[in-house]
Amino acid sequence: MKYIFVTGGVVSSLGKGLAAASIGTLLEHRGLKVLMQKFDPYLNVDPGTMSPFQHGEVYVLDDGAETDLDLGHYERFTSGVLSKMNNLTSGQVFDSVIKKERRGEYLGKTVQFIPHVTDEIKDRLRSVTADNPDVDVLITEIGGTVGDMEGLLFLEALRQYALEVGKENVCFIHVTLLPFIKAAGEIKTKPTQQSVAKLREIGIQPDIIICRTEADLDEDNRRKIAMFCNVERKNVVAFRDVDHTIYECPLDLRRDKIDRLVVDKIGLGHTPSPAIEDWERFVQKVIHPKHKVTISVVGKYIELQDAYKSIYESLIHAGAHHDTKVNIVRVEAEAIEDHGAASAIGDVDGILVPGGFGDRGTEGKILAARYARESDIPYFGICLGMQIATIEFARNVCKLRDANSTEFDKETPYPVICLQEEQKGVEDMGATMRLGACESILFAGTRASDLYGGAATIHERHRHRYEFNSDFQDRLQEAGLVISSVSADEGLVEIIEIPDHPFYLAAQFHPEFQSKPNKAHPLFSGFIKAALEHSNL
Repeated sequence: MKYIFVTGGVVSSLGKGLAAASIGTLLEHRGLKVLMQKFDPYLNVDPGTMSPFQHGEVYVLDDGAETDLDLGHYERFTSGVLSKMNNLTSGQVFDSVIKKERRGEYLGKTVQFIPHVTDEIKDRLRSVTADNPDVDVLITEIGGTVGDMEGLLFLEALRQYALEVGKENVCFIHVTLLPFIKAAGEIKTKPTQQSVAKLREIGIQPDIIICRTEADLDEDNRRKIAMFCNVERKNVVAFRDVDHTIYECPLDLRRDKIDRLVVDKIGLGHTPSPAIEDWERFVQKVIHPKHKVTISVVGKYIELQDAYKSIYESLIHAGAHHDTKVNIVRVEAEAIEDHGAASAIGDVDGILVPGGFGDRGTEGKILAARYARESDIPYFGICLGMQIATIEFARNVCKLRDANSTEFDKETPYPVICLQEEQKGVEDMGATMRLGACESILFAGTRASDLYGGAATIHERHRHRYEFNSDFQDRLQEAGLVISSVSADEGLVEIIEIPDHPFYLAAQFHPEFQSKPNKAHPLFSGFIKAALEHSNL
């Protein structure tokens, strides 16, 4: 196996994850099998207990691992299906080391950062390699920035690993900031020089430098960076701000032939140039659509772009599938409580209520669901959005006044949403929800069944503690709510819909975690199709 290690310097949020994912895209289009991985230096075991305000969305994998949102980019940009082995945090590393020490596995030795902690990091690379013998290239992104104290052990482990597997099998790529100082009218290379110097102090010489820049990279600055950072001029690559969509990133990096630079470094230069026409067609559909719709996303973390990252990307995928630009209007749920749904949401072609936790803004979301149902506006609820739709239907159609979820009101007389049985008595918050892909049964003759092409079963990813209360199932169905999918193992309600509505469907699972650029998720695709029909009324 060949290895690509992607590090970052100067500042965070430079786009290391997008750079790594874009390289994965280009290598896959060369016919190589690529697997991607993220090392995060923070001490949390995983981001599952982190606030969206701190970390953005938690991306859930098939096996239930709660991971960094960059793994969402990895799965969307490549064909790989990732697992818990593809995300490693300092918390996991130290937890494993301490457990081994307590079990006596170190045979009485003094446990130290080097070699024991670095060996644990290298073991993850070896395990992924052993578990995926058919993979040609493993791309590993290291979170944080070079120079951060918490990242030093990961970088030391990579330095050691490169020596062990042979430097001819490893490519180090460093992503750095190349700021344009408007007052001086110049690009400044000093931050890049300092960042690379810091990396070289650790013992790692980057093979390729990716410069994140607003302006294009001229040849004088390219030569300057090459000289002071000890790399070949052609290995200094510009990573420009894209104009329309992140899916332009592979095309932008290809301008400087980064895929050729990488395969030459790791001895795979015999592979053909990437046949990337399908990706280019998708990008063109995003940039030059024939139609447009406006979708309101009603949430409680709405000011944070990354809190609903996968949902926004899935809307883009579905829009491209229908040759449609999706204008997203972000609506704060609490604003609906203050001003009413019609005023806060305005004239839109669809309303989407995403997942979330806690009672803040829930009444606003319920008002949004009612507005969509009564105004014949397409509605799509995801996770909490499904529970919200259930509560709204129970209150206003079934006349169960004060119906609610026990998450928000433990004393509600009509707990139409309640805590899962297996969650009762659970005290630890991390990795204790219903997580990962589960099989569900689809009922024929429903909208959901039609959207999935008549499939009898589906596998979708979950992340929740509360569920539809089966004690109220008959009463809600008698009033017109249709249950179109249940879990195969326990019969838990997975999808609800209203048949005499242009589009009113809500799922307990998270379909946004399985949508891809050229393979829009069927539920998102159906939602955008209904929104497009609404826009033409």
